[in-house]
Amino acid sequence: MPRLSEVTTALAALWPASLAEAWDAVGTVVGDPDSEVNRVLFAVDPVQEIVDEAVRIGADLLVTHHPLYLRGTTTVAADTFKGKVVHTLVKNDIALHVAHTNADKADPGVSDALAGALDVRVVRPLVPDPTDPSGRRGLGRVCELEHPLTLRELADRAADRLPATAQGIRVAGDPDATIRTLAVSGGSGDSLFDDVRASGVDAFLTADLRHHPASEAREHTSLALLDAAHWATEWPWCELAAAQLDEISDRHGWGLRVHVSRTVTDPWTAHAASARPSPAATLPASAARTPS
Repeated sequence: MPRLSEVTTALAALWPASLAEAWDAVGTVVGDPDSEVNRVLFAVDPVQEIVDEAVRIGADLLVTHHPLYLRGTTTVAADTFKGKVVHTLVKNDIALHVAHTNADKADPGVSDALAGALDVRVVRPLVPDPTDPSGRRGLGRVCELEHPLTLRELADRAADRLPATAQGIRVAGDPDATIRTLAVSGGSGDSLFDDVRASGVDAFLTADLRHHPASEAREHTSLALLDAAHWATEWPWCELAAAQLDEISDRHGWGLRVHVSRTVTDPWTAHAASARPSPAATLPASAARTPS
């Protein structure tokens, strides 16, 4: 069996720390470099439920997309939820390794996995990495559909192909609009609106779209928007990453047992739709008319 240091060296080659944003916290968080690794679990969030799953399946290494400590801390006391995660990992000899914005920018990366889940063809990065001479790394992806779909059909595909969450897929735009090109970005993507508009795509699928950026994007262009749950847009990367580690394990004869968590760690657990009519429908006819 390989040592943890050998496995993390291989993971660092897939997702170099140099690709991470300056504010990010990536790499190995917990673990003895000389410990042996036999079983690996991939997940989006390093929360207690995932750590308990790692314990249950006998994992030696947990690889997550989101960092455990993105900002500094002064304690890992077990009476804090992140401290309890650390204590559980250490007590059970489980290492934790994080690949966040370095996995976002990698080739292939988080948005490649999202595009693959949607069955659309990646054309280029949405925001190219200027340090990559091949032009393949960067944030987000610009994609083409094999056959045009209506916005309604594309939303149905996203709802069918991405993991189910309470949010589902929110849509902004004409449901019958024809979509031929699509930008995708796993995770929070409304900071990329300028790049999306510049790309000239018909639609943008991402997560965590806020009211004002989404409203402004709709007012400026005919860009259609599809807003999925943050966790759902990043979970496909876990399957991609697991397959990459499987290939490395086979090549080196490590015999690793690689798993992907199916546990839904999206924080939203339910969705309630209002049965009340829209405000305009409840106003007197004179008040509801558009002023001339």
